[in-house]
Amino acid sequence: MGTALVTGANRGIGLELVKQLRDRGHTVIAACRKASSELKALGVRVEAGVDVTSDSAVRVLADHLARTPIDLLIHNAGVLAREHLDALDFESMRRQYEVNALGPLRVTAALLGNLARGSKIAIITSRMGSIGDNTSGGYYGYRMSKSAVNMAGASLARDLKPRGIAVALIHPGFVRTEMTGRQGTVEAKDAARDVLARIDALTLDTSGMLCHASGERLPW
Repeated sequence: MGTALVTGANRGIGLELVKQLRDRGHTVIAACRKASSELKALGVRVEAGVDVTSDSAVRVLADHLARTPIDLLIHNAGVLAREHLDALDFESMRRQYEVNALGPLRVTAALLGNLARGSKIAIITSRMGSIGDNTSGGYYGYRMSKSAVNMAGASLARDLKPRGIAVALIHPGFVRTEMTGRQGTVEAKDAARDVLARIDALTLDTSGMLCHASGERLPW
């Protein structure tokens, strides 16, 4: 089944993706800043100390993975804060941009040598980054960072298509995780299952599209 690398793998959707990929027979590399007991119990390769905002940490990850082919790279690491117009926190907004938007691009660039024709990249994004779908405002840092990563994913899809590498931009739904304060309408295991279904269906012809995990095409 090949090798899959998941960032933000210690909890939430990332942890469920690791579980399900392992159960499907993939060799899984779980990258995270700090491993959780739940992740350690899965018996997969864990690369801890991976802060996707840090050039040096990502270089260390790339060094550890030298000559390791990666068939599937899932960018799941993310942060969410709740800024509104009357309570803006620009440092928090910068942090979200670093993690949510620059993180996937930084990791992809560092691991390009591990990807080959037929490899796939999936970016776990959010419909909250959709300009056309924004009907409620607020969440400035999160929305802006997800809009930015959507643009990064669209550019990656075009730049990597000649190399035979497809890119998916997937909104997993409103998932009940620690990041959402355990609110949401979807359990992490169900979101992970649907995300993997979208990745399975991904081709070079559909590369660069923004989709819901259900398969619905979302507006930019």
